[in-house]
Amino acid sequence: MKNFKFSLAWQILIALILGIVVGAVLHNQPEIKDSIVNNVLTPLGKIFISLIKMIVIPIVFSTLILGIAGVGSTKSLGRLGFKTILYFEIITTIAILVGLFAANIFHPGSGIDMSQLVQTDISQYKHTTEEVQSQSHGIIQTILSLIPTNIISSMAHGEMLPVIFFAVLFGIGLSSLPATTKDPLLNVFHAVSETMFRVTHIIMKYAPVGVFGLIAVTVANFGFASLIPLGKLVVLVYGAILFFALVVLGITAKMFSINIFTLFKILKDELILAYSTASSETVLPRIMQKMEAYGAPKAISSFVIPTGYSFNLDGSTLYQSIAAIFIAQLYGIEMSISQQVILVVTLM
Repeated sequence: MKNFKFSLAWQILIALILGIVVGAVLHNQPEIKDSIVNNVLTPLGKIFISLIKMIVIPIVFSTLILGIAGVGSTKSLGRLGFKTILYFEIITTIAILVGLFAANIFHPGSGIDMSQLVQTDISQYKHTTEEVQSQSHGIIQTILSLIPTNIISSMAHGEMLPVIFFAVLFGIGLSSLPATTKDPLLNVFHAVSETMFRVTHIIMKYAPVGVFGLIAVTVANFGFASLIPLGKLVVLVYGAILFFALVVLGITAKMFSINIFTLFKILKDELILAYSTASSETVLPRIMQKMEAYGAPKAISSFVIPTGYSFNLDGSTLYQSIAAIFIAQLYGIEMSISQQVILVVTLM
């Protein structure tokens, strides 16, 4: 009899269901909930997230340098960069508009009794808000934030954009060297990249345990009753994201002769993992590896995917656009067209 082997997707789904069950049980057992959540479940989830964060920077740095060096010329890199940013801006804008249209048509914040909503302490966010408000914002500040004053510090703090900026410059400089000088260093970065992908495979074996811990903590703390008043919002967000994925991304993929369902099939493990952990960071290494395995040139995948991780958060911006209108409707505030245009520009 042939041995049946659970794929990663099945393992994560089972862990997701078990996490929901355990979390629901703990939610109704307040006398033991805090102890188990703080001492067992929370560490399980944090270990997984920390393991992923540990490998993201080395993978992005090494593969991006290899990719940039493989592009060949700064002119080719400039064309790739322009096309990438243009695509990100167009698709992100469409995602925001989908969210705004959905919120304005279905009114998720209308008719909700605010007294039924779960109240939480938000004082912990006061310092963060004050810190953000004290900082200057704008195009110049954004450009300055891309340039690392200390690349080691940027790596240590997981600052993706400065790392990408440095890796691009490093790759351009490396590609301009004679083959006898650059090839040994390229071999080193190739070895680092391949090694980190092997490490990723090892860490993914722990993914179901991490998902179990993360989901169990969430359900244990909030339960299902807290979602009932927000049911309309939840359904609308998922519906809008599904529409965006199938229609907007489907049409985009069709324009380049790609079947969106084939892409979903290739990335099914990563989609389930990202959904379960609510983190795109957890799947970044595997997506880069899979895209190369299925024919995407290393020079493109190693540049576009990490950059998209910072600039092309379509699901997040779609949700934020719906959430902004939801909160306005909740408080009876009518947002004008001009205010919603400002919201679009802000979210971009």
